[in-house]
Amino acid sequence: MYKVGMKMPKRLKPLYEDGIVDEVLSQLMSGKEATVYVVRCGNDIRCAKVYKEAHKRSFKKAVQYQEGRKSRNSRRTRAMEKKSSFGRKEQEEAWQNSEVDALYRLADGGVRVPHPFGCFDGVLLMELVLAADGDVAPRLNDVMLTEQQALDDHETIMHDVARMLSVGIVHGDLSEFNVLLDEHGPVIIDLPQAVDASGNNNAKAMLERDVNNMTTYYSQFAPQLKNSQYASEIWNLYESAELNRDVQLTGLFKEPEHEADVDDILLQIKAAYEEEQARIERQQEAESD
Repeated sequence: MYKVGMKMPKRLKPLYEDGIVDEVLSQLMSGKEATVYVVRCGNDIRCAKVYKEAHKRSFKKAVQYQEGRKSRNSRRTRAMEKKSSFGRKEQEEAWQNSEVDALYRLADGGVRVPHPFGCFDGVLLMELVLAADGDVAPRLNDVMLTEQQALDDHETIMHDVARMLSVGIVHGDLSEFNVLLDEHGPVIIDLPQAVDASGNNNAKAMLERDVNNMTTYYSQFAPQLKNSQYASEIWNLYESAELNRDVQLTGLFKEPEHEADVDDILLQIKAAYEEEQARIERQQEAESD
């Protein structure tokens, strides 16, 4: 917890001086994109996500995630495309604001995410998700589940993935490391890389990866989930304009028969390899926290 005399993190000083944050209680975690602190804002305990500067981030393939993101200001868009110093600054702000924008949209869409309180100078203030005992909610990868819990929580996550897509968003980096577990079930976190499903050519592949990550994890506790086809079912509903927040999913889907697309198969193999490398990196990062 916060110690008397502990030095205030540099990036949080402006928020302290403006009266937005009154006290830093502890550092919660430090990851590839940001460092997260537990802070006091008046009588409320919240978390402050301090985004790392671009040259200090280790998040890979940012270009794939930024495809389809458009600035409302044409001058800013041109600057971002030219990669001028102003453009890089605008791109950073767009990267940071994308998470708070996604959180508001997803909360309105019925997805369980931390409630945001705004983004200030590269610091996202949001709800601190707590477990039943009042401690910080654990990440999913740190929790052992019963078979029934795995089945129930997997169903919840699949519906949340569908609800996300129904408002045009794909998480893009969903795994057991980006889900918290409170007394009511899973809470999805870490959304700066969330993509616009209609404007990003990688959206379908990212949704499939998100679903497969979660299904692989829950299958450790409920092996019967291994053969479910939620990704195909959800994307098919999306493409046919039948996806909404209350859609009923079955996990059953039969792909139409057609000749094998060799290029697509090679892309899937490449994506699977890259995801395994990313999973290893996430595991190593989690073990070092």
